[in-house]
Amino acid sequence: MPKKSTAPTFADTLSQLEALTTRLEDPETSLEQSLQDFEQGVQLIRQAQQALQTAEQKVQLLLEKDGKPVAQAFADPGAGEDDGE
Repeated sequence: MPKKSTAPTFADTLSQLEALTTRLEDPETSLEQSLQDFEQGVQLIRQAQQALQTAEQKVQLLLEKDGKPVAQAFADPGAGEDDGE
């Protein structure tokens, strides 16, 4: 039996936010529904921020060496070995 994920993925959260935005932009949406959608949107934004913060902390841990952060430059795939020319 496959495990059910209790927390939505980051992509799911963004999709839900997009759907809410579309409904909020619709002039036919009632004030009550707009308020409910806005409240749900705030909750979704908080979930997304938490997910991003958790991911950032994981990356930070992966880049640490001996308890100290290590800065690493991104590799430029188009750069050659000769940087001086």
